[in-house]
Amino acid sequence: MSKHGGADERALPQLADLVGCCSPLAREPLSAEQSTELARVFKAMGDPVRLRLLSLIASHAGGEACVCDLTDVFDLSGPTISHHLKVLREAGLITGERRGTWVYYRIQPGVLEALAAVLVPAVPQAVPTDLESATIPEGRRELPVVEA
Repeated sequence: MSKHGGADERALPQLADLVGCCSPLAREPLSAEQSTELARVFKAMGDPVRLRLLSLIASHAGGEACVCDLTDVFDLSGPTISHHLKVLREAGLITGERRGTWVYYRIQPGVLEALAAVLVPAVPQAVPTDLESATIPEGRRELPVVEA
């Protein structure tokens, strides 16, 4: 198992227990416990560096990325990248496994699925099939493309 397992392994079942079984946000109000746990995870994703780290790890070949591949992408120090990865681990969004001198990170798909399930509209037919039919504020139709 990973050196960094403890909090990660506890967060995933906790989030799944709280969120995985609940109705989407628009169908019924969240409990105080659900909203606290969701806010913790969304807060971890709310930082641009952490969101980009999640994206880099998820899109990396084989579904995992070595910390050595992540540090060169940012104009940040190694300890700063390590801090952001720790926040993502503690939120249960990623896991880390030490192999020799490097740590390899993987996304926790169950957590992302639970988060996505909460955000699903109450009426599935209301989900647009393309961006053009979605109601998006003017000037916000496309996300900027960021080269890694």
